Amino acid sequence: MGLEIERKFLLADDRWRGETVAAKRLRQAYLAQNGRMVTRVRTIDGTRAFLTLKSVEPGISRAEYEYEIPVADAEELMELRQGLVIEKTRHIVPAGDLAWEIDEFSGAHAGLVTAEIELPSEDAAFARPPWLGREVTGERAYTNAALAQVEG
Repeated sequence: MGLEIERKFLLADDRWRGETVAAKRLRQAYLAQNGRMVTRVRTIDGTRAFLTLKSVEPGISRAEYEYEIPVADAEELMELRQGLVIEKTRHIVPAGDLAWEIDEFSGAHAGLVTAEIELPSEDAAFARPPWLGREVTGERAYTNAALAQVEG
């Protein structure tokens, strides 16, 4: 089983911009949600695409299965979505052996910026940079699945 262990935060300021080492454009949409899992399709820079199945559970760990698919298939699947297409730029900021993924949303959610860090275990320690704001892990309103269901 694939497992994702992730913490999510809002940002206190934009000092993180000077620490970015890479960025990529993401478009993603949700195809199905049943209260126990979501099915998502995502394109990265228009050159790669993935179909992802994620469990929906409280806490920071969830089952995750991800499969690369043709970009053309992903674009067709996005037409079958529920709700909005989420558009964002993902900035990568190194954090020792880990990395912060800072999502700067555009489109319907322009102005929203979140930071996520994927951890090797639930109790893994990680540095909290000074630009990190309030933790929103587990707050449904900040999940991409929830953002896809509401207008900005």
